[in-house]
Amino acid sequence: MKEFDFYIVPTPIGNLGDITKRAVEVLNSVDIIACEDSRVTQKLLNHFCIKTKCISYHKYNEKERLNYFLDIIKSGKKMALVSDAGTPLICDPGAVLVEELRKNNISVTALPGANAVVTFLSQIPREDETFTFLGFLPKTQTAIEEIFTKYKYADIVFYESPNRLLKTLSILKNIRPEAKVAVGRELTKVFEEIVINNVNSVAEYFEENEIKGEIVAMIYREENSCQCGDIDEKIKQLMSKNFSAKDISVIMSELFGANKNEIYKKVLNLSNNM
Repeated sequence: MKEFDFYIVPTPIGNLGDITKRAVEVLNSVDIIACEDSRVTQKLLNHFCIKTKCISYHKYNEKERLNYFLDIIKSGKKMALVSDAGTPLICDPGAVLVEELRKNNISVTALPGANAVVTFLSQIPREDETFTFLGFLPKTQTAIEEIFTKYKYADIVFYESPNRLLKTLSILKNIRPEAKVAVGRELTKVFEEIVINNVNSVAEYFEENEIKGEIVAMIYREENSCQCGDIDEKIKQLMSKNFSAKDISVIMSELFGANKNEIYKKVLNLSNNM
């Protein structure tokens, strides 16, 4: 097996049994593990009898650690990066470090493993494979309202904390009262729960039940009101203004939530028939 200087290692999002054999082998073999919270990571390491030294690496010190980690690796040692749970760099620190490592021609690889978004999406019904992942939502109501309005024609997936979920659902009710929502919490754990219903019903459910654990949610896209015939006419109008097929696909996607690839193909077909 090829060896690398730096390993990005996913850790379980709840159930420790979900760690991969290779992840355990890598964490055992490297010289240092960079982690968000050493207390959290140490519990995982103790469970699998891993003795590797941990060094804190989080959003408050990620730039300060760059030269230190570079010196460690250039001295011939190997490192791994983990987050508290799930896959590093997905809403977790690491992007700054990985960019610097690659600039210095240090070999980097990522192991496959646990991820809350994929685990969540694999067990809820969806029309197709397209979705927009937003990470954690902004804190202000105005910013959240703008996002819910902007992406109303897309399935949007995001992380949420237990103490903010009801507020987020309340904002959604005001913007899109008929919206369908899926909420997953405590994924892979004993009390795992997925709730799928209209936003009012989901809000009522969580008002009556205690909210614990990390949360992943999806707001289903709104039905596109722009019918096929309307799309063709709008495309022809844009074509008459000499917009390119690429520009038209972007414009139609932004204004009506249409699929860019489908619009692009439609433009080409209309062009051939004119």
